[in-house]
Amino acid sequence: MNERIQRLRKQTVETEPSLSIERALHETAFYKENYGKYSIPVLRALNFLDHCKKKTIYIGADELIVGERGPQPKAVPTFPELTCHSIEDFHVLNTRDQQRYTISQEDIDTYEREVIPYWQGRTVRERIFGHVPPEWQTAYEAGLFTEFMEQRAPGHTALDGQIYRKGLLDFKTQIAEEIAKLDYLNDPEATDKFEELKAMDISCDAVILFAERHAELAERMAEKESNQQRAAELREIARVCHKVPAQKPDTFWEAIQMYWFVHLGTITELNGWDAMNPGHFDQHLAPFYTAEIATGTLSREQAKELLCCFWIKVNNHPAPPKVGITARESGTYNDFTNLNIGGITSDGKDGVSEVSYIMLEIVEELHILQPGNAVHISKVTPDRFLEAACKVIRQGHGYPSVFNPDIYTVELMRQGKSLKDAREGGCSGCIEVGAFGKEAFILTGYLNVPKILEVTLNNGFDPLTGKKVGIATGDPREFQSYEELYQAFVNQLNYIVDLKIRVSNYIDRMFAKYAPAPFLSVVIEDCISKGRDYYDAGPRYNTNYIQCTGLGTVTDSLSTLKKHVFEQQTFSMEHVLDAVANNFEGEEFLRQTIINKTPFFGNDNDYADAIALQVYADLLTAIDGKPNTKGESFHLNMLSTTCHIYFGKMLGATPNGRFAGKSISDGTSPSHGADTHGPSAVVRSLTKLDHTMSGGTLLNQRFLPSLLKREEDIKKLAALIRSYFTMGGHHIQFNIVDTATLKAAQKTPEDYKDLLVRMAGYSDYFNDMNEDLQQEVIERTENEAF
Repeated sequence: MNERIQRLRKQTVETEPSLSIERALHETAFYKENYGKYSIPVLRALNFLDHCKKKTIYIGADELIVGERGPQPKAVPTFPELTCHSIEDFHVLNTRDQQRYTISQEDIDTYEREVIPYWQGRTVRERIFGHVPPEWQTAYEAGLFTEFMEQRAPGHTALDGQIYRKGLLDFKTQIAEEIAKLDYLNDPEATDKFEELKAMDISCDAVILFAERHAELAERMAEKESNQQRAAELREIARVCHKVPAQKPDTFWEAIQMYWFVHLGTITELNGWDAMNPGHFDQHLAPFYTAEIATGTLSREQAKELLCCFWIKVNNHPAPPKVGITARESGTYNDFTNLNIGGITSDGKDGVSEVSYIMLEIVEELHILQPGNAVHISKVTPDRFLEAACKVIRQGHGYPSVFNPDIYTVELMRQGKSLKDAREGGCSGCIEVGAFGKEAFILTGYLNVPKILEVTLNNGFDPLTGKKVGIATGDPREFQSYEELYQAFVNQLNYIVDLKIRVSNYIDRMFAKYAPAPFLSVVIEDCISKGRDYYDAGPRYNTNYIQCTGLGTVTDSLSTLKKHVFEQQTFSMEHVLDAVANNFEGEEFLRQTIINKTPFFGNDNDYADAIALQVYADLLTAIDGKPNTKGESFHLNMLSTTCHIYFGKMLGATPNGRFAGKSISDGTSPSHGADTHGPSAVVRSLTKLDHTMSGGTLLNQRFLPSLLKREEDIKKLAALIRSYFTMGGHHIQFNIVDTATLKAAQKTPEDYKDLLVRMAGYSDYFNDMNEDLQQEVIERTENEAF
């Protein structure tokens, strides 16, 4: 890490996130003046252009890659057209202990005066909650599921390589050609297509203008700069910004800046849930690197410096905060930009290059929150690369996570992608996968599967509120068999899933109608040729996901009831239900019997694993193939982010011995402490599931640092990953930290400011996490051996 990067890193780490009202003020004034004068797509594009003309342009000292979404680093705009923050929201965000966003009282007063009055009753969020049926609202408030798009725009978007082959002027030419081909005689959608294509064209102008303004600022700064080296850098920044994104990049520097302007365009236009991702960034950059190394116009160290600057730029962009008490579902600054490193090429060959190794070095050296990163390990990936990644994992930063392209290629092809498009796909944000640059893969929210069992055991009622939230499935005390209980659970599951999907489909249409994303549509393939928006079936593929949470908890709970109530009759159903209702108070013998005498998921035990397989199969039946609004379908993935903690708070005690309010299991990981036979048994349990039927599964593992001290230990970790992937695993990630360190960080956080841990599909600073999140990591099984 050279001195420039040290200074930039210090700035990004020490700068506190803030809220900027600049975008909201520009947008509100524009809507007041222009709403009703244009079609919605053109209105959105002109609004974007207006903001790009007016927003503050920032180029910091030492920067080589330029551009910020806000007026300065870590300044986050608001998006009142989607969800308008209240004055109370701002005060909460400004004063809370974790994930604080500063904002001045002057800005709060201006927002209250200028922004809030206009947007009251006009936001997408209000449209949604003004429509939903009472049974959905009740189930939502009970914590049976969440809905991503009631807070932010649909996201989890990743790009392919076309922006390195075409500039925005080339896209404008393509748009003009499509407009010229519109058939107003025979195509009833021709007018709508024209409005969308016109909006795309305007949005290209907006991002070109945004870049030109950076070029002009760099030129002015160069004229005043006394340091000749910095003046030369500023002139080069100006040259690059005059060229990209208007034209295609030809150098390594231009390629990185090209992506960054596109990235900023998409996250400024709308705040997509989990930002924007460059996809296989190392594969996109490798041709530029190779060519310039050959001609001598770029050195390895210069390339590394430019990539470090990019890394820091991503870290300058915290996630926009949600409204209300925003930490309930997810509390993190991480905006989930995720770099896919390694993997395979579109023709199935090894995708690792020297750029891949440089990226691993940066992950290890910079040690910052963002961007997220994952290595993709295929059967054709060299052992050298896997072992290099394992050495970075050993550092205990929570990065990189590890994905299996051989499996997710099959997952994507099962959903209808071509082989080439599937191979070019990968992970977009956490663990879900899609066809990069060609798909809208929309995550609609989490499903609390253990809560569905709880509602089943209470005949459709939520015991925490006493409200009816599901359907009547019978009094479980009268069930004569486990099969009768399980069928009741399946009936409840199908009801809740269908309830969620009906509203998710309505929300899809709200975004297509009122919040199109014309610039994002430009860079996603087939939107231009179809003349349709990214949110309106424009991409080649259009998938909706429901993220299922708590497989381990629900499996272990069902295993308890099957074993102890129906088979061995150790306890009656009434006894277990009463104990659960009273949070096991006075029932420690029953609880310990359950914990110590029940087959639990994650131990390579066929009894428990068969239940997990059945639950997984019925989740697939309930979700997979249900129609969305774009002529395609819903699929499931097994992802929790931090929602397993929120869901645990909305859940009473469960039959597997878990206390009320404690987090449920995450992703496809076993319940905390239930996996007692080591990581090898865990991976054998998980690979009994057919991962190709999902859109992603998540497995967390925690190892003691002493387990990875020697070189031979690195080879053992690599072998564990290889074995899991050979058996069909989709994803695995590691925390390399002992419990003593985590508890010490809780007591003296000032001594552990840089402690990064793997939370779910992302890493976070341990001391930025609330106590519930910290405790969840501490309670994960601590493995002392492979």
